[in-house]
Parts: sequence; C-alpha cells; structure tokens
Amino acid sequence: MASWYAPAKNWRRPVPNVRVIIVVSLFCILSTAPIGAADNDNCCEIPACADYSADNAWASRPAQPNKRADVFYVYPTIYSDKSPKNMDVFDKRLRREVQGLLKSQAGAFSPAANLFAPYYRQLSFPNLDSQKDKFHNTYFRIGMDDVHRAFDYYLAFLNQGRPFILAGHSQGAIILVDLLRRRFHDPVLQEKLVAAYVIGYSVTREDLKKYPWIKPAQRADDTGVVVSWNTEAPGCSGSPVLLPGAVSINPLNWKTDGTPADKNLNLGAVFFDDLTGAIKREVPHYTGAYLDTKTRALMTSPPEKLDLGRFPPGVLHKYDFALWYRNIERNAQDRIEAYLQKH
Repeated sequence: MASWYAPAKNWRRPVPNVRVIIVVSLFCILSTAPIGAADNDNCCEIPACADYSADNAWASRPAQPNKRADVFYVYPTIYSDKSPKNMDVFDKRLRREVQGLLKSQAGAFSPAANLFAPYYRQLSFPNLDSQKDKFHNTYFRIGMDDVHRAFDYYLAFLNQGRPFILAGHSQGAIILVDLLRRRFHDPVLQEKLVAAYVIGYSVTREDLKKYPWIKPAQRADDTGVVVSWNTEAPGCSGSPVLLPGAVSINPLNWKTDGTPADKNLNLGAVFFDDLTGAIKREVPHYTGAYLDTKTRALMTSPPEKLDLGRFPPGVLHKYDFALWYRNIERNAQDRIEAYLQKH
C-alpha cells in the first residue's frame, strides 16, 4: 500500500467471514452444474467458474496499486461459439482477446486509475437475443453473477477504500446496469463512486425513476454519475442497444442536449487491432458529434467507411470507445480530480 493512502472516514471496509465464503463457494458449485429442462432449453454444461481470490481469475489485478483511484472494468462480448453458451474463462485464446481490450477500452482509464478486470462467463454472441429480458436470462445471469462475486472480492480485499470508476461496454455495460440497480442503493458505494461509464448500452429514464440512486452525468466533471452513449451514423434505422428513454451525454462537449460538437473538440480517435489491442492509428479531430434529441443516439459522420462487425448499417457500436478515445481518457482524469477535490 502506498504511504500516502488513508481510508476515508466513512468507509466501511467489508469484513470477510466464513459464512460469506461458504455461500460464494456453494454458488460457484451450483453455477457450474448442467442446466436442464426446467429452463426450456437443451441441457448445457456450464464452464467452470473462476475463484476471484486467485490471480488467474483476473485479466488485470495490480499487485501494488499506486494510483489514488481504481477502475473496475467489465469487457464486452468476445465469445462467439453457439455451444456452450457461456465463455470458458480459462480458454487461452479468449484470454488473449480480453488482454487486447485492456488496451483498446480499459486503456482509456488506466493512466489515471488502478485497473481491476475480472474474467467472467459471458453469454456468447449467437445466444444473445435483444428481444428477451437479459436480466433474468439464466445463461446471461451466469456472467452477471460472476461479476457480482468479483466485485464483492474486489471491495473486501483489493480496493482498500479508494474511490473507483466502473467501466464497461456492450455486454459489460449491461452487467454494470445490473450492478448499479442491485448494489448501489448502499450509500457507502454511492460515496466511493467517481463515475460509471456505461457505454454501448442504455440507462433509461425508467431506471432513474425506479432506482433513484442512479444519476445521469450532466457535465464533464460531476461525480457519482452514469456516463453513457450509443454511437450511430445518420440514416441508422435502429440499434439493439439503444433503448427508448435512454439518457446520454456527448463525449466531445459533455452536454446532454443537441448542441453539436465540432471535430476540433475531438482530442483523438484511436483505432486498435481487434485481437491484440495494438494501436493501428490515431487521428486527432477525426469527427464531430451531436445527440439526437429524440432517440438520444450519439450521431456522427465518420470521414470513411468503417467495418461495423455484426451490427446493422449505421450502428457504430464497435467504435463507441475508439472514436472518442482521448476524450474519454481526459474525462476520466478530470472526474477523478474533481472527486478528490471534493473528498
């Protein structure tokens, strides 16, 4: 532990006990058992769960955190097999892909924060269904509950009272929404949250009503808030991740209305290799953006044709981080500094 650190006065560090460990262990055993006819699906063997007390359960777990804040990062969907439905967290190829994402996404936060990123048994892309309730889907919940267990371990043994950022994209962002809904009614967690970057999925007005502790970002340096957007190009006919009533903010001018942000405000788009996370090119002032006041999509017109991956025309989901990478990096630093000045 760095010598400058002293826990916040109101911080209650969770005290691990045998009963908690037994319950977590039992849950892990149950969650690796076959799922049968009760789920209206074919029996499917679930890959083994991770033990978050072990180093190999974490894509990133610094041995000696030396920054004043942390980031707890949940990676997006990378697993593409139809069966088994959930990712094997010990698969070496998939682990390499996660390591690439630590650069292409989480790397925007790691200059200012200690990076903690658990491996989790996410649901594969072919088994995702945008028409079904993900939050009660048996297989989706396996990955969600992995992240809840990892977050519990992080709070109890790794965080040491530091303020933290939550960051996730796509499936990782959905899991963060679940975490915010279920856990952040706790004022201790609210107090330690710098911001939650829920990128590539939607926090909605309905969420704000039902879960009043979830508060949307209004500017570049407010804290304890949710920062969210979904990137689209003009002519897009709809996105599976942009929900009705979404709350959004523009990562170039940090406004929540339709005020356009010129490309000169773009500190740098950074394009990465999808597998290795190596930087392929960086382009300052790449493109501008504005928020559609009806759909709340973050609208932009890139100067070139981009590979959209599995998404429909105009859905720039794959580039939710890349197009605004340096602005996200700067904003994470600004929000951490704003938090530390207030606390």
